[in-house]
Amino acid sequence: MLALISTVLLLFQFLLIARALLDWSTVLAGPSMPGSFRDRATRVVHTVTEPVLAPVRKLLPPVRFGAVGIDLSFIVVFAVVVLLQAII
Repeated sequence: MLALISTVLLLFQFLLIARALLDWSTVLAGPSMPGSFRDRATRVVHTVTEPVLAPVRKLLPPVRFGAVGIDLSFIVVFAVVVLLQAII
């Protein structure tokens, strides 16, 4: 049972990393073409990770540094996943 939980946490951690990379690819390369691999991958990753990130984002709104906002919900959820993996 612990192996299953550990595997799910690891997969979720990979999805969070994929989300960060896909979000940055949009910032650096511009929006993806509808139906492209990047577009489909972004939709899948957001569909899986957003239900976990959204409630945390409501509690911790992004911190603003001028025009830049840092999403603390991502950092908190990622840290909790890593902590849970260490406990298991």
